[in-house]
Amino acid sequence: MTVPERVNLGRALIRVPGTRRRLLDGCYPDRRMRIAVLSDIHSNLVALDAVLAHAGPVDAVWHLGDVVGYGPDPDGVVARLVEVGAIGVLGNHDAAALGGPEIAWFNPDARSAAAWTRDRISGTTAAWLTAQPVTRIVEGFSLVHGSLRDPLREYVTTPEIARANLDYLTTTYGFHGHTHVPVAFVERGARIALVRAVDASSLPLSRDRALVNPGSVGQPRDGDPRASYATLDTAAATVSWHRVAYDVSAVQALMHVAGLPPRLAERLAFGM
Repeated sequence: MTVPERVNLGRALIRVPGTRRRLLDGCYPDRRMRIAVLSDIHSNLVALDAVLAHAGPVDAVWHLGDVVGYGPDPDGVVARLVEVGAIGVLGNHDAAALGGPEIAWFNPDARSAAAWTRDRISGTTAAWLTAQPVTRIVEGFSLVHGSLRDPLREYVTTPEIARANLDYLTTTYGFHGHTHVPVAFVERGARIALVRAVDASSLPLSRDRALVNPGSVGQPRDGDPRASYATLDTAAATVSWHRVAYDVSAVQALMHVAGLPPRLAERLAFGM
């Protein structure tokens, strides 16, 4: 099985009404929190630092896996996540870096980068990755890399796939990554609304169950090269998406020096 280079979500768009609904008691904790939700950092420390600076003071940092892979600085990224106290889940590239069979699913460039990462990560980084679960529930929210029914492999790309995964959701909201595309799938009765996220857009938290993807910090694939992440604000009852410019050329230079596949460096400039 080959991991797709880019996930195409098509043109289907059902806009979610902006009217804020009264929150259902127990959807999430009463205490007010502002949380940075990150996914698919992919060993891109320059992008991660730009995102953390943009997010500013937060109560927590949650990551959704694929912390390593593709990029030039796996140890640096893990060290930074440890420094900010990030908690989260394992991704398929993280598992591959630990020697798992996931590397066999990858396309040639991804496989080469995974092998490079596997050979170079420190024991400290490997131990931290090993400690990451494949799913996690924290503060009343579900975290997973791929999907709840197949945490390391399935891409949630359509309302139909999202609907199937809602059967596995035991909380009102789930956060996932893996596609590198910032979107949300929101249950509206019998239908699933596909919400495309843009910079500074927000999704009101309501009684409706939803699967939310913050996009990729280190390797966006929606045509926008800026790093993507989300903030969860329980006081405002919103999830908001953000885009952050970073020094792409500096990361590309590091990748070339490291001997990583040139195409992986080139694509950072296009967000593809």
